[in-house]
Amino acid sequence: MRRHRCHQAIRSESDTGSETEAETMKCISCKEEYGSRDAGTCKECYEEASETEEELKREIEDLKAKLAFLRFGSPLDHAHRGSSTSAPFFPDVVLVPSDDGSPGFPPVPVPANKAVLVNRSPVFKAMLENEMEESRSGTIKVSDVSYDALRAFVNYLYTAEACLDEQMACDLLVLAEKYQVKHLKGYCEKFLVSKLNWDNSIMSYAFGHQYNAKLVLDAALSLIIDNMYRLTKREEYIELLEKDPKLVVEIYEAFLSKQVNTAAPKDCSMKS
Repeated sequence: MRRHRCHQAIRSESDTGSETEAETMKCISCKEEYGSRDAGTCKECYEEASETEEELKREIEDLKAKLAFLRFGSPLDHAHRGSSTSAPFFPDVVLVPSDDGSPGFPPVPVPANKAVLVNRSPVFKAMLENEMEESRSGTIKVSDVSYDALRAFVNYLYTAEACLDEQMACDLLVLAEKYQVKHLKGYCEKFLVSKLNWDNSIMSYAFGHQYNAKLVLDAALSLIIDNMYRLTKREEYIELLEKDPKLVVEIYEAFLSKQVNTAAPKDCSMKS
């Protein structure tokens, strides 16, 4: 069983000089010395740590059981695109994408439950609790989204799970921002930050600015500022300069601000 770092021990030689006196170990937890040369901590602390570890394991298992109990069955658990329902599912609303990737065919709706949408999104709540068209018709049209992204979005509202790549993370972040699903937005932002590099930094900066993704925006801006000498050589820089010159100005302002802060005295309270 893995031992906690705080239960490491420090060996100390007896200062009596006796060759027959055994080495002692001092437990960092309780500070008591003990004679074992093999154990990493005293017996009492080791047993206490083991009990704590077992208790934490039981708590984790209990939380997993509660989550499984509270988890709504997702539409993806019951049906796949183009197939019949494989388990009981009682949708009372459908979300229709504007683009489902099937030219010549009508968009494929994604079934859902109003109760789930209302509890996950204040935007859906406003739509469905008031006498709006979506509430009367039971149909919510979602513009500028593919079927796959919309299906993944609805699935996340039920399960808090999503299989991400960079494109899907961007698509879901856009939906999360539009429908104010903060948990999903944060999840996608962290994923995109983990994939951030110099090649996609300018696009990520513009994307973060457009959809109020502060984590992405700040991480991308920091990377750009650290590589300012390479900035003007990028095609994306020229495109950004033509499309949204205000963002380029903000980049240079942030760069100059960092230069000023770096050059400032460390102790501003010192008088010359």
